[in-house]
Amino acid sequence: MKYIFLVIFMFFGTLHAGEYKAVFDCSSGNAHYIKTRMWLIGETMNMIEKRGDKVNFAITLHGSCVPMVSKTFEDVVDDNAMPDIQKAQDYLTHLATKRGVKVVACAMSLKSNSIEKEDVLDFVEISQNSFIDTIKYQNDGYALMTFK
Repeated sequence: MKYIFLVIFMFFGTLHAGEYKAVFDCSSGNAHYIKTRMWLIGETMNMIEKRGDKVNFAITLHGSCVPMVSKTFEDVVDDNAMPDIQKAQDYLTHLATKRGVKVVACAMSLKSNSIEKEDVLDFVEISQNSFIDTIKYQNDGYALMTFK
């Protein structure tokens, strides 16, 4: 009898667990803002997981937001933005490598920011056009969260 209760409890326990899917689209050139948003993504994941739900997040980067994925961002970022971009990159690296967040950077934006593909962090997927990726995520049921 206690096994029946255990099975019922496990079944209803899994019904509660949901999945939160979101794509965070970043085009901002404000280094401090980008840093705070990368931190906020991690905090949001913590809150959702604490509730027992699953998280499936992606970040698409284009425009002025792509320098943070460069191994040599010092060459393309204003000196006074360096501390914030470094911290944003630290948060992004943790999100991608430790939390499973998929990171996609736009090839056109990399080119316009003079960032070579070989200078992009290893975990970053380079897309021909990150708008296409963002649209696909939305079509697959991901909520769109923009950082402008």
